Amino acid sequence: MWLCVMFDLPTETADDRKAASGFRKNLLNMGFEMAQFSVYIKFCANSESVATHIKKIEALLPKGGKISVLQFTDKQYERMINYVNGKRAGIKTAPDPFDLY
Repeated sequence: MWLCVMFDLPTETADDRKAASGFRKNLLNMGFEMAQFSVYIKFCANSESVATHIKKIEALLPKGGKISVLQFTDKQYERMINYVNGKRAGIKTAPDPFDLY
């Protein structure tokens, strides 16, 4: 199972920028990887792990902006098409669960 966190956070003030940066750093500390600047993904081994990560994200929510959390399966992840510099990138496969531990 995969979690994708997408967000648009305010950056008008120094406090806004600090909150947005802190939220991104917290996602990285939780093991998320940056797919794009405001899109982070993480593989979770099971539904309990998904629920735990969602609770952690909820505890870290900044006051402003919009944050969405999307859950999807390995098969859906493998159907993702990526383009880099105008060219189709190689197909990513879901990690082998045994490689994660």
